Amino acid sequence: MFARAIKVAGFRAGTALGLFLLSTPLFAISPFIGINTNEPVWFDASVPFVDLFKTSEPFRDNRELTRGNIRYDASGWVSNLNGGQAGGYFVRWLPVDALPSGNYTVRYDGSGRLAYTESAALVSSQPGRDVITLRPNADNEISAALIIQQSDPANPVRNIRITLPGGICQGNPFQRVNSAAQCGGKPFLDFENHTEQVRFNPDYLNFMRQFRTLRFMGMSGITRNERKVTWNQRANLQEATWSGGYGERGIPIEVMVDLANRLNANAWFNIPHLAEPDYIQQFAQYVARNLRPNLKAYIEYSNEMWNTAFSQAQYAQREGYRDQLDADPLLAGLKFYSFRSVQVFRAWDQAFQGNRQRLVRVLSGWSGNPATTAPILTGSNAYRETDAFAIAPYFYASQDELMQVRNVDDVFRLINDPQQHYSVDNTLNLVRKHAEVLKPYKIPLIAYEGGQHLVHYGTQSRRQHPNPILEAANRDPRMEQAYIKLLQGFRQAGGTLFMAFSSPRINGHYGFWGVKEYLNQPPAQTPKYRALTRF
Repeated sequence: MFARAIKVAGFRAGTALGLFLLSTPLFAISPFIGINTNEPVWFDASVPFVDLFKTSEPFRDNRELTRGNIRYDASGWVSNLNGGQAGGYFVRWLPVDALPSGNYTVRYDGSGRLAYTESAALVSSQPGRDVITLRPNADNEISAALIIQQSDPANPVRNIRITLPGGICQGNPFQRVNSAAQCGGKPFLDFENHTEQVRFNPDYLNFMRQFRTLRFMGMSGITRNERKVTWNQRANLQEATWSGGYGERGIPIEVMVDLANRLNANAWFNIPHLAEPDYIQQFAQYVARNLRPNLKAYIEYSNEMWNTAFSQAQYAQREGYRDQLDADPLLAGLKFYSFRSVQVFRAWDQAFQGNRQRLVRVLSGWSGNPATTAPILTGSNAYRETDAFAIAPYFYASQDELMQVRNVDDVFRLINDPQQHYSVDNTLNLVRKHAEVLKPYKIPLIAYEGGQHLVHYGTQSRRQHPNPILEAANRDPRMEQAYIKLLQGFRQAGGTLFMAFSSPRINGHYGFWGVKEYLNQPPAQTPKYRALTRF
Protein backbone atom coordinates (compact mmCIF):
# COMPACT_ATOMS: atom_id res chain seq x y z
CA MET A 1 0.00 0.00 0.00
CA PHE A 2 1.15 3.52 -0.71
CA ALA A 3 1.68 5.90 2.17
CA ARG A 4 -0.82 8.75 1.98
CA ALA A 5 0.91 11.93 0.86
CA ILE A 6 0.60 15.17 2.76
CA LYS A 7 -0.99 17.73 0.49
CA VAL A 8 1.18 20.61 -0.69
CA ALA A 9 1.27 23.43 1.80
CA GLY A 10 2.80 26.83 2.03
CA PHE A 11 2.87 28.14 -1.54
CA ARG A 12 5.17 31.13 -1.39
CA ALA A 13 3.17 34.36 -1.36
CA GLY A 14 3.53 36.69 -4.36
CA THR A 15 2.73 40.30 -5.09
CA ALA A 16 1.08 40.01 -8.52
CA LEU A 17 -2.49 41.11 -9.15
CA GLY A 18 -5.12 38.55 -8.51
CA LEU A 19 -3.75 36.94 -5.37
CA PHE A 20 -6.41 34.96 -3.66
CA LEU A 21 -7.04 32.45 -0.95
CA LEU A 22 -7.05 28.91 -2.29
CA SER A 23 -9.98 26.69 -1.57
CA THR A 24 -7.89 24.04 0.21
CA PRO A 25 -7.00 25.19 3.77
CA LEU A 26 -3.54 23.62 3.53
CA PHE A 27 -2.62 26.12 0.79
CA ALA A 28 -1.36 29.61 1.52
CA ILE A 29 -1.75 32.54 -0.87
CA SER A 30 -0.30 32.04 -4.35
CA PRO A 31 -0.38 33.81 -7.73
CA PHE A 32 -3.07 32.40 -9.98
CA ILE A 33 -1.51 32.65 -13.47
CA GLY A 34 1.46 30.71 -14.84
CA ILE A 35 2.72 30.29 -18.41
CA ASN A 36 3.69 27.46 -20.74
CA THR A 37 7.03 27.77 -22.52
CA ASN A 38 7.41 27.18 -26.26
CA GLU A 39 9.23 24.52 -28.22
CA PRO A 40 12.82 25.41 -29.18
CA VAL A 41 12.28 26.13 -32.87
CA TRP A 42 13.56 28.71 -35.35
CA PHE A 43 10.09 30.28 -35.65
CA ASP A 44 9.58 30.88 -31.91
CA ALA A 45 8.45 34.49 -31.50
CA SER A 46 9.36 34.45 -27.82
CA VAL A 47 13.09 34.54 -28.81
CA PRO A 48 14.41 33.16 -25.49
CA PHE A 49 18.17 33.28 -26.14
CA VAL A 50 20.69 35.96 -27.07
CA ASP A 51 22.28 33.36 -29.36
CA LEU A 52 19.76 32.69 -32.13
CA PHE A 53 21.66 29.63 -33.30
CA LYS A 54 20.64 27.70 -30.17
CA THR A 55 17.15 27.34 -31.66
CA SER A 56 18.16 27.23 -35.34
CA GLU A 57 17.01 24.55 -37.75
CA PRO A 58 19.44 21.62 -37.73
CA PHE A 59 21.41 21.44 -40.96
CA ARG A 60 20.47 17.81 -41.49
CA ASP A 61 16.75 18.67 -41.39
CA ASN A 62 16.78 21.24 -44.19
CA ARG A 63 16.12 19.58 -47.58
CA GLU A 64 16.53 22.74 -49.63
CA LEU A 65 19.70 24.40 -48.34
CA THR A 66 21.62 21.28 -47.31
CA ARG A 67 22.92 19.28 -50.26
CA GLY A 68 25.44 16.49 -50.67
CA ASN A 69 26.87 13.73 -48.55
CA ILE A 70 27.37 15.81 -45.41
CA ARG A 71 29.01 14.25 -42.39
CA TYR A 72 28.29 15.46 -38.86
CA ASP A 73 29.94 15.03 -35.49
CA ALA A 74 28.13 13.84 -32.36
CA SER A 75 26.97 17.37 -31.51
CA GLY A 76 25.46 18.05 -34.91
CA TRP A 77 28.26 20.22 -36.31
CA VAL A 78 29.40 19.60 -39.88
CA SER A 79 32.62 17.58 -39.89
CA ASN A 80 32.94 17.29 -43.67
CA LEU A 81 30.94 18.93 -46.47
CA ASN A 82 32.26 16.42 -49.02
CA GLY A 83 31.76 19.02 -51.72
CA GLY A 84 28.21 19.90 -50.68
CA GLN A 85 26.79 22.66 -48.51
CA ALA A 86 24.91 22.76 -45.20
CA GLY A 87 22.23 25.32 -44.37
CA GLY A 88 19.28 26.01 -42.13
CA TYR A 89 17.02 28.80 -40.93
CA PHE A 90 17.90 30.52 -37.68
CA VAL A 91 14.75 32.67 -37.74
CA ARG A 92 11.64 32.31 -39.89
CA TRP A 93 8.27 34.05 -40.28
CA LEU A 94 8.91 36.32 -37.29
CA PRO A 95 7.17 39.73 -37.21
CA VAL A 96 9.80 42.43 -37.72
CA ASP A 97 9.26 43.80 -34.19
CA ALA A 98 9.96 40.41 -32.62
CA LEU A 99 13.69 41.09 -32.97
CA PRO A 100 15.74 44.14 -32.01
CA SER A 101 17.01 46.31 -34.86
CA GLY A 102 20.73 46.64 -35.48
CA ASN A 103 23.63 44.49 -36.56
CA TYR A 104 23.86 40.83 -35.56
CA THR A 105 27.21 39.16 -35.04
CA VAL A 106 28.02 35.69 -36.36
CA ARG A 107 31.04 34.08 -34.69
CA TYR A 108 32.43 30.64 -35.46
CA ASP A 109 35.46 28.45 -34.93
CA GLY A 110 37.28 26.70 -37.77
CA SER A 111 38.10 27.69 -41.31
CA GLY A 112 35.52 28.20 -44.02
CA ARG A 113 32.99 30.55 -45.60
CA LEU A 114 29.40 31.31 -44.64
CA ALA A 115 26.60 32.80 -46.70
CA TYR A 116 23.17 34.16 -45.78
CA THR A 117 19.78 34.21 -47.50
CA GLU A 118 16.41 35.97 -47.50
CA SER A 119 16.25 38.67 -44.78
CA ALA A 120 19.92 38.36 -43.81
CA ALA A 121 22.41 40.67 -45.57
CA LEU A 122 26.15 40.59 -44.99
CA VAL A 123 27.59 43.85 -43.65
CA SER A 124 31.20 42.81 -43.13
CA SER A 125 33.26 39.63 -42.96
CA GLN A 126 36.57 38.48 -41.55
CA PRO A 127 37.81 35.00 -40.59
CA GLY A 128 35.65 33.64 -37.75
CA ARG A 129 33.38 36.70 -37.60
CA ASP A 130 30.63 38.06 -39.85
CA VAL A 131 28.31 40.98 -39.22
CA ILE A 132 24.84 40.81 -40.74
CA THR A 133 21.65 42.82 -40.68
CA LEU A 134 18.09 41.49 -40.88
CA ARG A 135 15.67 43.19 -43.25
CA PRO A 136 11.93 42.46 -43.35
CA ASN A 137 10.33 40.97 -46.46
CA ALA A 138 7.20 42.14 -48.25
CA ASP A 139 5.05 40.62 -45.45
CA ASN A 140 7.00 42.64 -42.87
CA GLU A 141 8.43 39.38 -41.53
CA ILE A 142 11.96 38.18 -41.02
CA SER A 143 13.19 34.84 -42.34
CA ALA A 144 16.91 34.23 -42.45
CA ALA A 145 19.12 31.22 -43.06
CA LEU A 146 22.83 30.52 -42.73
CA ILE A 147 24.73 28.32 -45.22
CA ILE A 148 28.17 26.79 -44.76
CA GLN A 149 29.54 26.98 -48.30
CA GLN A 150 33.13 26.02 -47.54
CA SER A 151 34.63 24.20 -44.55
CA ASP A 152 38.13 22.77 -44.05
CA PRO A 153 37.75 19.10 -43.01
CA ALA A 154 40.93 19.46 -40.96
CA ASN A 155 39.47 22.49 -39.12
CA PRO A 156 35.73 22.50 -39.88
CA VAL A 157 33.36 25.39 -39.23
CA ARG A 158 31.73 24.79 -35.85
CA ASN A 159 30.57 26.48 -32.64
CA ILE A 160 28.47 29.01 -34.58
CA ARG A 161 26.89 31.81 -32.53
CA ILE A 162 24.45 34.38 -33.93
CA THR A 163 23.99 37.05 -31.28
CA LEU A 164 21.50 39.86 -30.85
CA PRO A 165 22.80 43.41 -31.07
CA GLY A 166 23.91 45.06 -27.84
CA GLY A 167 24.20 43.56 -24.39
CA ILE A 168 23.28 44.23 -20.77
CA CYS A 169 24.68 46.26 -17.92
CA GLN A 170 26.02 43.94 -15.26
CA GLY A 171 23.41 43.37 -12.57
CA ASN A 172 20.42 44.07 -14.81
CA PRO A 173 19.65 41.06 -17.05
CA PHE A 174 16.15 42.40 -17.82
CA GLN A 175 17.12 45.32 -20.05
CA ARG A 176 18.98 45.21 -23.34
CA VAL A 177 21.26 48.19 -24.04
CA ASN A 178 23.16 49.11 -27.19
CA SER A 179 26.51 50.02 -25.69
CA ALA A 180 28.59 50.62 -22.55
CA ALA A 181 27.59 54.29 -22.70
CA GLN A 182 24.16 53.29 -21.32
CA CYS A 183 25.58 51.50 -18.27
CA GLY A 184 26.55 54.53 -16.16
CA GLY A 185 29.96 53.14 -15.33
CA LYS A 186 28.81 49.58 -14.64
CA PRO A 187 30.44 46.79 -16.68
CA PHE A 188 28.87 46.26 -20.11
CA LEU A 189 28.36 42.60 -21.06
CA ASP A 190 27.97 42.47 -24.83
CA PHE A 191 26.08 39.45 -26.12
CA GLU A 192 28.76 38.62 -28.66
CA ASN A 193 31.33 37.74 -26.03
CA HIS A 194 29.07 36.69 -23.13
CA THR A 195 26.57 34.20 -24.57
CA GLU A 196 27.10 31.72 -21.72
CA GLN A 197 27.06 34.28 -18.93
CA VAL A 198 24.05 36.22 -20.20
CA ARG A 199 22.26 33.40 -22.13
CA PHE A 200 18.68 34.73 -22.03
CA ASN A 201 17.24 37.53 -24.13
CA PRO A 202 16.48 40.39 -21.69
CA ASP A 203 13.11 41.02 -23.37
CA TYR A 204 12.22 37.37 -22.82
CA LEU A 205 13.19 37.54 -19.15
CA ASN A 206 11.22 40.75 -18.73
CA PHE A 207 8.11 39.13 -20.16
CA MET A 208 8.43 35.82 -18.31
CA ARG A 209 9.20 37.40 -14.93
CA GLN A 210 5.49 38.25 -14.56
CA PHE A 211 4.61 34.58 -14.13
CA ARG A 212 5.28 32.78 -10.86
CA THR A 213 5.20 29.28 -12.41
CA LEU A 214 6.72 28.10 -15.71
CA ARG A 215 5.67 24.86 -17.40
CA PHE A 216 8.56 23.43 -19.40
CA MET A 217 6.56 20.93 -21.47
CA GLY A 218 7.23 22.85 -24.69
CA MET A 219 10.88 23.59 -24.01
CA SER A 220 11.62 20.01 -23.01
CA GLY A 221 10.42 18.67 -26.39
CA ILE A 222 8.63 15.62 -24.95
CA THR A 223 5.68 15.58 -27.37
CA ARG A 224 5.76 12.72 -29.88
CA ASN A 225 9.19 11.69 -28.67
CA GLU A 226 9.49 8.03 -29.57
CA ARG A 227 13.07 7.54 -28.38
CA LYS A 228 13.92 5.73 -25.19
CA VAL A 229 15.47 8.42 -23.05
CA THR A 230 18.54 7.65 -21.01
CA TRP A 231 20.43 10.20 -18.96
CA ASN A 232 23.30 10.14 -21.44
CA GLN A 233 20.89 10.83 -24.32
CA ARG A 234 19.38 13.93 -22.79
CA ALA A 235 19.67 17.35 -24.42
CA ASN A 236 23.08 18.78 -23.56
CA LEU A 237 24.87 22.11 -23.57
CA GLN A 238 27.33 21.06 -26.28
CA GLU A 239 24.73 20.44 -29.00
CA ALA A 240 24.92 22.63 -32.08
CA THR A 241 21.23 23.48 -31.73
CA TRP A 242 18.51 22.45 -29.31
CA SER A 243 15.95 22.64 -32.09
CA GLY A 244 14.70 20.02 -34.52
CA GLY A 245 11.64 17.94 -35.27
CA TYR A 246 9.50 15.87 -32.92
CA GLY A 247 11.63 13.58 -30.80
CA GLU A 248 14.81 15.53 -31.55
CA ARG A 249 14.36 18.97 -30.02
CA GLY A 250 14.70 19.83 -26.37
CA ILE A 251 16.32 22.35 -24.03
CA PRO A 252 18.86 20.96 -21.51
CA ILE A 253 17.72 20.59 -17.94
CA GLU A 254 20.54 22.93 -16.88
CA VAL A 255 19.02 25.74 -18.96
CA MET A 256 15.48 25.20 -17.71
CA VAL A 257 16.58 25.25 -14.08
CA ASP A 258 18.75 28.30 -14.78
CA LEU A 259 15.72 30.14 -16.22
CA ALA A 260 13.54 29.32 -13.22
CA ASN A 261 16.26 30.43 -10.83
CA ARG A 262 16.90 33.71 -12.65
CA LEU A 263 13.18 34.49 -12.67
CA ASN A 264 12.60 33.15 -9.14
CA ALA A 265 9.74 31.12 -10.60
CA ASN A 266 8.37 27.68 -9.73
CA ALA A 267 9.34 25.08 -12.36
CA TRP A 268 6.94 22.52 -13.84
CA PHE A 269 8.75 19.57 -15.46
CA ASN A 270 7.36 16.86 -17.74
CA ILE A 271 9.03 13.45 -17.86
CA PRO A 272 9.24 11.75 -21.31
CA HIS A 273 6.96 8.73 -21.50
CA LEU A 274 9.84 6.40 -22.49
CA ALA A 275 12.27 7.71 -19.89
CA GLU A 276 14.47 5.09 -18.25
CA PRO A 277 14.39 4.87 -14.41
CA ASP A 278 17.93 6.22 -14.19
CA TYR A 279 16.93 9.27 -16.26
CA ILE A 280 13.99 9.96 -13.93
CA GLN A 281 16.13 9.57 -10.84
CA GLN A 282 19.00 11.74 -12.07
CA PHE A 283 16.62 14.40 -13.40
CA ALA A 284 14.96 14.60 -9.99
CA GLN A 285 18.28 14.72 -8.17
CA TYR A 286 19.55 17.52 -10.40
CA VAL A 287 16.43 19.62 -9.76
CA ALA A 288 16.53 18.94 -6.02
CA ARG A 289 20.17 20.07 -5.87
CA ASN A 290 20.03 23.03 -8.22
CA LEU A 291 16.58 24.61 -8.15
CA ARG A 292 16.44 27.43 -5.61
CA PRO A 293 15.22 25.97 -2.30
CA ASN A 294 12.43 28.55 -2.05
CA LEU A 295 10.96 27.40 -5.36
CA LYS A 296 8.58 24.54 -6.04
CA ALA A 297 9.14 21.76 -8.55
CA TYR A 298 5.94 20.53 -10.22
CA ILE A 299 6.37 17.07 -11.67
CA GLU A 300 4.11 15.47 -14.31
CA TYR A 301 4.59 12.23 -16.25
CA SER A 302 4.45 13.06 -19.96
CA ASN A 303 1.59 15.19 -21.36
CA GLU A 304 -2.04 14.43 -22.24
CA MET A 305 -1.78 10.68 -21.88
CA TRP A 306 -5.46 10.43 -22.75
CA ASN A 307 -5.09 12.16 -26.13
CA THR A 308 -4.39 9.60 -28.86
CA ALA A 309 -3.45 12.37 -31.27
CA PHE A 310 -0.13 12.02 -29.43
CA SER A 311 2.04 8.93 -29.61
CA GLN A 312 2.53 8.88 -25.84
CA ALA A 313 -1.20 8.22 -25.32
CA GLN A 314 -1.15 5.48 -27.94
CA TYR A 315 1.79 3.95 -26.07
CA ALA A 316 -0.09 4.08 -22.76
CA GLN A 317 -3.09 2.30 -24.27
CA ARG A 318 -0.93 -0.42 -25.79
CA GLU A 319 0.92 -1.00 -22.53
CA GLY A 320 -2.19 -0.84 -20.35
CA TYR A 321 -4.10 -3.22 -22.60
CA ARG A 322 -1.14 -5.61 -22.76
CA ASP A 323 -0.93 -5.60 -18.96
CA GLN A 324 -4.70 -6.27 -18.80
CA LEU A 325 -5.35 -3.20 -16.68
CA ASP A 326 -8.78 -2.84 -18.29
CA ALA A 327 -10.74 -4.31 -21.18
CA ASP A 328 -11.45 -0.81 -22.47
CA PRO A 329 -8.34 0.57 -24.25
CA LEU A 330 -8.95 4.14 -23.01
CA LEU A 331 -9.27 3.07 -19.38
CA ALA A 332 -6.35 0.68 -19.74
CA GLY A 333 -4.21 3.58 -20.94
CA LEU A 334 -5.34 5.86 -18.13
CA LYS A 335 -4.60 3.22 -15.51
CA PHE A 336 -1.17 2.66 -17.01
CA TYR A 337 -0.63 6.42 -16.81
CA SER A 338 -1.54 6.35 -13.11
CA PHE A 339 0.82 3.44 -12.50
CA ARG A 340 3.75 5.15 -14.22
CA SER A 341 2.96 8.47 -12.54
CA VAL A 342 3.25 6.84 -9.13
CA GLN A 343 6.65 5.45 -10.08
CA VAL A 344 7.80 8.91 -11.18
CA PHE A 345 6.36 10.55 -8.06
CA ARG A 346 8.20 8.13 -5.79
CA ALA A 347 11.53 8.77 -7.52
CA TRP A 348 11.11 12.52 -7.15
CA ASP A 349 9.83 12.21 -3.60
CA GLN A 350 12.98 10.31 -2.73
CA ALA A 351 15.20 12.92 -4.38
CA PHE A 352 13.40 15.70 -2.49
CA GLN A 353 13.51 13.66 0.74
CA GLY A 354 9.74 13.92 1.16
CA ASN A 355 9.82 17.73 1.36
CA ARG A 356 6.22 18.73 0.54
CA GLN A 357 7.19 22.40 0.65
CA ARG A 358 9.23 21.94 -2.54
CA LEU A 359 7.51 19.21 -4.57
CA VAL A 360 4.09 19.23 -6.26
CA ARG A 361 3.11 15.88 -7.83
CA VAL A 362 0.64 16.44 -10.67
CA LEU A 363 -1.83 14.04 -12.26
CA SER A 364 -3.47 15.39 -15.42
CA GLY A 365 -6.81 14.51 -16.93
CA TRP A 366 -9.12 15.00 -19.88
CA SER A 367 -10.91 18.31 -19.45
CA GLY A 368 -13.70 17.37 -21.83
CA ASN A 369 -14.44 14.04 -20.14
CA PRO A 370 -14.84 14.31 -16.34
CA ALA A 371 -15.83 10.63 -16.21
CA THR A 372 -12.17 9.72 -16.74
CA THR A 373 -10.92 11.66 -13.70
CA ALA A 374 -11.85 9.08 -11.05
CA PRO A 375 -10.18 6.18 -12.90
CA ILE A 376 -6.97 8.21 -13.13
CA LEU A 377 -7.07 9.03 -9.44
CA THR A 378 -7.87 5.50 -8.28
CA GLY A 379 -5.56 3.65 -10.68
CA SER A 380 -2.71 2.30 -8.51
CA ASN A 381 -4.25 4.43 -5.73
CA ALA A 382 -2.43 7.36 -7.34
CA TYR A 383 -4.57 9.90 -5.47
CA ARG A 384 -2.68 8.97 -2.31
CA GLU A 385 0.54 10.31 -3.78
CA THR A 386 -0.85 13.25 -5.74
CA ASP A 387 -0.76 16.91 -4.75
CA ALA A 388 -2.75 18.48 -7.61
CA PHE A 389 -4.99 17.39 -10.48
CA ALA A 390 -4.64 19.34 -13.73
CA ILE A 391 -6.96 19.80 -16.72
CA ALA A 392 -6.89 22.02 -19.82
CA PRO A 393 -10.04 24.17 -19.97
CA TYR A 394 -10.16 25.36 -23.59
CA PHE A 395 -13.15 26.97 -25.29
CA TYR A 396 -13.90 26.68 -29.01
CA ALA A 397 -16.49 25.61 -31.58
CA SER A 398 -16.99 22.51 -33.69
CA GLN A 399 -14.96 22.04 -36.87
CA ASP A 400 -18.10 22.12 -39.06
CA GLU A 401 -19.35 25.33 -37.47
CA LEU A 402 -15.97 27.02 -37.84
CA MET A 403 -16.07 26.38 -41.58
CA GLN A 404 -19.37 28.26 -41.76
CA VAL A 405 -18.22 31.49 -40.10
CA ARG A 406 -18.26 34.58 -42.29
CA ASN A 407 -17.02 37.20 -39.84
CA VAL A 408 -15.66 37.69 -36.34
CA ASP A 409 -19.16 38.17 -34.93
CA ASP A 410 -19.94 34.58 -35.98
CA VAL A 411 -16.94 33.32 -33.99
CA PHE A 412 -18.03 35.00 -30.78
CA ARG A 413 -21.61 33.88 -31.33
CA LEU A 414 -20.32 30.29 -31.45
CA ILE A 415 -18.09 30.43 -28.38
CA ASN A 416 -21.04 31.84 -26.42
CA ASP A 417 -23.61 29.45 -27.90
CA PRO A 418 -24.98 27.02 -25.27
CA GLN A 419 -25.40 24.43 -28.05
CA GLN A 420 -21.65 24.32 -28.58
CA HIS A 421 -20.15 21.63 -26.34
CA TYR A 422 -17.04 23.74 -25.69
CA SER A 423 -18.52 27.21 -25.43
CA VAL A 424 -17.09 29.28 -22.58
CA ASP A 425 -20.04 28.45 -20.31
CA ASN A 426 -20.03 24.74 -21.15
CA THR A 427 -16.27 24.57 -20.63
CA LEU A 428 -16.81 26.01 -17.17
CA ASN A 429 -19.57 23.45 -16.55
CA LEU A 430 -16.99 20.75 -17.26
CA VAL A 431 -14.57 22.44 -14.86
CA ARG A 432 -17.16 22.32 -12.11
CA LYS A 433 -17.78 18.62 -12.76
CA HIS A 434 -14.06 17.92 -12.34
CA ALA A 435 -14.07 19.91 -9.11
CA GLU A 436 -16.95 17.80 -7.78
CA VAL A 437 -15.09 14.58 -8.59
CA LEU A 438 -12.00 15.86 -6.76
CA LYS A 439 -13.79 16.88 -3.56
CA PRO A 440 -13.72 13.49 -1.81
CA TYR A 441 -10.00 13.18 -2.54
CA LYS A 442 -9.22 16.68 -1.21
CA ILE A 443 -6.91 17.31 -4.17
CA PRO A 444 -6.72 20.85 -5.59
CA LEU A 445 -7.72 21.55 -9.19
CA ILE A 446 -5.26 23.34 -11.46
CA ALA A 447 -4.95 23.90 -15.23
CA TYR A 448 -1.89 22.69 -17.12
CA GLU A 449 -3.08 24.64 -20.19
CA GLY A 450 -6.14 26.63 -21.18
CA GLY A 451 -7.66 29.47 -23.15
CA GLN A 452 -9.05 29.69 -26.68
CA HIS A 453 -8.71 26.68 -29.00
CA LEU A 454 -9.84 28.14 -32.32
CA VAL A 455 -8.18 25.98 -34.95
CA HIS A 456 -9.40 24.14 -38.02
CA TYR A 457 -7.39 21.00 -38.61
CA GLY A 458 -8.29 20.67 -42.28
CA THR A 459 -6.49 23.85 -43.36
CA GLN A 460 -2.98 24.06 -44.77
CA SER A 461 -2.20 27.78 -44.68
CA ARG A 462 -2.81 30.84 -42.57
CA ARG A 463 -4.70 32.49 -45.45
CA GLN A 464 -7.11 29.59 -45.97
CA HIS A 465 -10.66 30.00 -44.67
CA PRO A 466 -11.53 30.26 -41.81
CA ASN A 467 -8.05 31.17 -40.51
CA PRO A 468 -8.09 34.92 -41.31
CA ILE A 469 -11.35 35.22 -39.37
CA LEU A 470 -10.03 33.13 -36.46
CA GLU A 471 -6.90 35.28 -36.37
CA ALA A 472 -9.01 38.44 -36.27
CA ALA A 473 -11.09 36.95 -33.45
CA ASN A 474 -7.95 36.42 -31.39
CA ARG A 475 -7.15 40.12 -31.84
CA ASP A 476 -10.67 41.29 -31.05
CA PRO A 477 -11.37 43.05 -27.69
CA ARG A 478 -14.14 40.53 -27.05
CA MET A 479 -11.46 37.85 -26.67
CA GLU A 480 -10.30 39.64 -23.53
CA GLN A 481 -13.77 39.37 -22.06
CA ALA A 482 -13.99 35.67 -22.97
CA TYR A 483 -10.70 35.04 -21.14
CA ILE A 484 -11.82 37.02 -18.11
CA LYS A 485 -15.00 34.96 -17.93
CA LEU A 486 -13.03 31.72 -18.23
CA LEU A 487 -10.48 32.70 -15.58
CA GLN A 488 -13.07 33.99 -13.15
CA GLY A 489 -15.15 30.86 -13.58
CA PHE A 490 -12.17 28.58 -13.14
CA ARG A 491 -11.19 30.33 -9.93
CA GLN A 492 -14.75 30.31 -8.61
CA ALA A 493 -14.93 26.56 -9.25
CA GLY A 494 -11.94 26.10 -6.97
CA GLY A 495 -9.11 26.27 -9.51
CA THR A 496 -5.91 27.33 -7.79
CA LEU A 497 -3.43 27.74 -10.65
CA PHE A 498 -3.99 28.43 -14.36
CA MET A 499 -1.08 27.80 -16.75
CA ALA A 500 -1.85 29.87 -19.84
CA PHE A 501 -0.96 28.45 -23.24
CA SER A 502 1.32 29.84 -24.33
CA SER A 503 4.32 32.15 -24.45
CA PRO A 504 4.40 34.56 -27.43
CA ARG A 505 4.30 32.67 -30.70
CA ILE A 506 3.38 33.37 -34.31
CA ASN A 507 -0.05 32.60 -35.71
CA GLY A 508 -0.51 29.82 -38.24
CA HIS A 509 -3.00 27.37 -39.69
CA TYR A 510 -2.08 25.12 -36.75
CA GLY A 511 -3.51 27.63 -34.29
CA PHE A 512 -3.29 31.01 -32.59
CA TRP A 513 -1.87 29.84 -29.30
CA GLY A 514 0.35 32.69 -28.14
CA VAL A 515 -0.91 35.10 -25.49
CA LYS A 516 1.01 37.54 -27.69
CA GLU A 517 2.00 37.14 -31.34
CA TYR A 518 5.54 38.24 -30.57
CA LEU A 519 7.50 39.15 -27.48
CA ASN A 520 7.26 42.95 -27.50
CA GLN A 521 3.80 43.31 -29.00
CA PRO A 522 2.04 46.28 -27.35
CA PRO A 523 -0.64 45.30 -24.80
CA ALA A 524 -3.23 47.31 -26.76
CA GLN A 525 -2.94 44.65 -29.49
CA THR A 526 -3.08 41.64 -27.14
CA PRO A 527 -6.52 40.97 -25.61
CA LYS A 528 -5.53 37.54 -24.24
CA TYR A 529 -2.49 38.97 -22.51
CA ARG A 530 -4.49 41.88 -21.10
CA ALA A 531 -6.96 39.44 -19.56
CA LEU A 532 -4.17 37.42 -17.94
CA THR A 533 -2.62 40.52 -16.35
CA ARG A 534 -5.90 41.20 -14.55
CA PHE A 535 -5.30 38.02 -12.57
